[in-house]
Amino acid sequence: MALSQGLYQKQLQKLSPQQIQLMKLLQVPTALLEERIKEEIEENPALEEAEEGHETEYEETADEFSEPEDSEMEMDGSAEEYENIDISEYVSEGDDEISDYKLKDSNYPEVDENRVIPIKVERGFNEIMMEQLDMLTLDEHQKKVALQIIGNLDDDGYLRRDFSAIVDDLAFRQNIQTSEEEIAGLVLQIQQFDPPGIAARNLQECLLLQLERMKDAGKNVDMAIRVLEKYFDEFTKKHYEKIQKSLNLSDDDLREIINQVIKLNPKPAGNVGDSNKSESYIVPDFFIYNNAGKLELTLNNKNAPDLRISEGYREMLKEYDRGSKKDKRQKEAVIFIKQKIDAAKWFIDAIKQRHNTLMNTMEAIMNYQHDFFISGDETDLRPMILKYIAEATNLDISTVSRVANSKFVQTEFGTYRLKFFFSESLQTDSGEEVSTREVKKILSDIIEAEDKKHPYSDERLTEMLQEKGYNIARRTVAKYREQLNISVARLRKEL
Repeated sequence: MALSQGLYQKQLQKLSPQQIQLMKLLQVPTALLEERIKEEIEENPALEEAEEGHETEYEETADEFSEPEDSEMEMDGSAEEYENIDISEYVSEGDDEISDYKLKDSNYPEVDENRVIPIKVERGFNEIMMEQLDMLTLDEHQKKVALQIIGNLDDDGYLRRDFSAIVDDLAFRQNIQTSEEEIAGLVLQIQQFDPPGIAARNLQECLLLQLERMKDAGKNVDMAIRVLEKYFDEFTKKHYEKIQKSLNLSDDDLREIINQVIKLNPKPAGNVGDSNKSESYIVPDFFIYNNAGKLELTLNNKNAPDLRISEGYREMLKEYDRGSKKDKRQKEAVIFIKQKIDAAKWFIDAIKQRHNTLMNTMEAIMNYQHDFFISGDETDLRPMILKYIAEATNLDISTVSRVANSKFVQTEFGTYRLKFFFSESLQTDSGEEVSTREVKKILSDIIEAEDKKHPYSDERLTEMLQEKGYNIARRTVAKYREQLNISVARLRKEL
């Protein structure tokens, strides 16, 4: 086949660097926004934090993901470009031509200026383990092996790595010769650390380690140890009749054993140090207040600095413009300065667009779920999908999804992820559409109020929901129950 050339026209959708930057900023939660802004300030010397009291002017923000008119960030260095550098917009008398950006409006202060986001300073889990390790009488060799063991503990405090693998790690990476027997002996010593259950190889060993510390509490602890040693699988699957027959236990004895076990911690390191900090502290992105029946929405900008273009960079351009002799080196410097100022302007504009997009999206959600934000009752939630909010805000569905997946809102009823308010619809017998969130809340309430000695099966739960007018199948009830992390009836049974 002969090669040939031809001209063709076709339409392509290509995102500019500024649009990509905005999409990334939309995904950044408030807790990390300050860090992202500081990274940009470090990379771009033309961008800096505005001084306190610095007055700024707001400009109209471009449409979502719109591309600036001057979108060329680099010049190819041709002679014509050196002779035709346009810096008029940067050296005008009024500084308002280059807009700064303030995240907080001094003319309209927030409702609660004293509100602060608490940040708790804690010691790390490894640091706590190291402090206890220093209390053991170990030689230099043993301490290095013990450090390797502690370094292999996971976030829950378990040692799930095989002893043989630890031996290999020490030999290949640190040239330390040890044995599985030596590691096993050191693990026994580390298992005496606090909190109880540390360095267990599995859940059974973790619970037994905790019970061993409680031996002086009475005979029920001894019986609990015996049950977990010999009948752990039966106990976890709640085959209590088999355990009672094998150990000749009464209902009261079994009840006491169960009470002892449920007090134990299956994740001993879960709440120690900063291992669980990311889950413990949530910084809300929005605040919604009920002011005498009128909802008020504010965006959390407490931790984000105000931004402006560097005065020094502006002065450089003005000096260049006033000068008469302009050689190639000076023009190269001006091109660099212009590029940095353009990048700073686009970043500031992206921050403004982020602010407007977040506010518009949250305001649409607040209006759509108005009844819930007034009452706090989950049954007041309306069916809502991303498409509804996208149509209300004239944003793309992907943009709404980015906002909903990574943001939180604080209300008087608690702090919720925005994704919480989105749900599919379910039709009742009367033809009314209700949120699946409402059905899950009713299902949860029914299970919570059930007689734990005779818990409801999925079939019975389906019948009860149908009696309330919800047209739902048994498999759907099972799906909702699993999404709520509720066990089947047999595992919910109590003595």
